[in-house]
Amino acid sequence: MRSPQDKVIITCAVTGNLTTPDQTPHLPVTPRQIADACLGAADAGAAIVHIHVRDPLTGRPSMLLDHYVDVVQRIRARNPELILNITTGPGGRFVPSPNDPRVAAEGTTLMVPEKRVEHIAVLKPDICTLDLNTMNSGPEVVINTPSSVRRMAKVIAQAGVKPEIELFDSGDIALMRDLLADGTLQGPILCSFVMGVRYGFQPAPETVLYARNLLPHDAEFTAIGIGKAAFTAVAQSYLAGGHVRVGLEDAVYLSRGQLATSNAEMIAKARRIVEDLGGIIANVGEARRIVGLPHSAKSAA
Repeated sequence: MRSPQDKVIITCAVTGNLTTPDQTPHLPVTPRQIADACLGAADAGAAIVHIHVRDPLTGRPSMLLDHYVDVVQRIRARNPELILNITTGPGGRFVPSPNDPRVAAEGTTLMVPEKRVEHIAVLKPDICTLDLNTMNSGPEVVINTPSSVRRMAKVIAQAGVKPEIELFDSGDIALMRDLLADGTLQGPILCSFVMGVRYGFQPAPETVLYARNLLPHDAEFTAIGIGKAAFTAVAQSYLAGGHVRVGLEDAVYLSRGQLATSNAEMIAKARRIVEDLGGIIANVGEARRIVGLPHSAKSAA
């Protein structure tokens, strides 16, 4: 993990799959808007951008490969070196029918593991997320069984992509250690603690320190705060030896009652917090070295 003298990586999570246009009119939805948001965040200091895609007409989450290709090509045409971190989270939600919990109700997105990483095999981004959580999430259940995770990890490894392991509670760290032990994952690990999702890690300095102390000694981590915890988590993560992440996927407010007008505005605030605490922000080349990526980005699909 980051030592005090090491530089700090800022990641921007630009749109996600849970934030809605009803919550903020500034949410990027179309491939062009998402790409522009990524590029603006990079100009503000983000070395990594975390990418979901949306249906341009409805604003709802999408897994359509054409949308991912469009976004990636737009980014690469203008910023060939920016580190792209593409989600594999969608496809793991189950909503039980009220009268027969064995039957999936509307909102269920479960699909075979290989389908959830199909776009990773095609696009071969620098990084992709790999969620280890099985948990309650509102009325839904997120399901990532060890066997499914292993199948997804195999496709990711074959594509030559570095997984970013998303951890929502301490049991996920135990699963991560098992996956390292059996060779499914290779260290050094890049991971994130997601704090503030109901029924998972709760945002607090004690949570960050507890989770950090369960990691392998050579892991790189980011503590992510959801909602009102977004910017306090920036300080907590930095002070605990981690990196930082903000963006409209995680929160829509810049401060109490003030909507963020862009992802870039959120990155600028996160950067100020880190620098005010004495940190130095990593540029893209430095972030590639820290994370263990090649010096140059891969070609877009």
